[in-house]
Amino acid sequence: MPLLYVTDLAYPARGRRYCDEDIFLTSRLREEFALALCHPLDAQALLPAFDAVIVRNSGPVLHHQEAYDAFRAHALATGARVYNPLTGRADMAGKRYLLELTRAGYPVIPTVDDPADLHLLPQAREYAVKPQQGADSIGLVFTADPAPHLTPGGGLLVQPRVDFAYEVSFYFVDDAFQYALYAPDPARRWELEPYAATPADLAFARSFIDWNTLSHGIQRVDACRAPSGELLLVELEDLNPYLSLDLVPERVREGFVGALTASLRSFLA
Repeated sequence: MPLLYVTDLAYPARGRRYCDEDIFLTSRLREEFALALCHPLDAQALLPAFDAVIVRNSGPVLHHQEAYDAFRAHALATGARVYNPLTGRADMAGKRYLLELTRAGYPVIPTVDDPADLHLLPQAREYAVKPQQGADSIGLVFTADPAPHLTPGGGLLVQPRVDFAYEVSFYFVDDAFQYALYAPDPARRWELEPYAATPADLAFARSFIDWNTLSHGIQRVDACRAPSGELLLVELEDLNPYLSLDLVPERVREGFVGALTASLRSFLA
């Protein structure tokens, strides 16, 4: 069953090499599937020749928004199988889910999008103002006064800047936890080390996996350890999360490949 693997091998990610991860993953998936690679700009045109598409390290869709929107609309209209499925409720659909999670009382960095709601945020020395369709910190601004940046319907979100101890990411295939990595130094986001997740950590991360209700797919739950000691969600990446597979032990990496292969088999059945 042929798979179209969407990636941008030349994407210049900061502190990471997307291409190495995709070269490794495709070399292993080829053991189970007939597979071809393509750039995200070519995905829609090539889609009819394949049974399914797996979207991986294709870079922020902001860089090819029109092509991505056309690909997504075509896939939905034709019933094409896309992995991760296009029903994701998190970053796949923009960052408005942070508003929904805030209103629902989930442990997330408090988020508003209306100047009339700024009083709902905790007091902070600085606030982060970011686009609802942002990625890779594109358009992110830190300011002591977010009000001038915010207008109703302006497409921006505001959050208090949290003086966190560290950031940690939890990686899942379907609803199964695979591994966790963290950045001990907050100033070096992509200098990651293996993290021993506690039962409480996993319950935190799994609550967002459950909320997203994806039946299949790779998801990364990014969180920060707040000064109070609790974890707060930073983002739920359900479109094309980078996996940092080169930083985990071989047995963990092999376990991930096995879980992804099994998930794809189930997805395609």
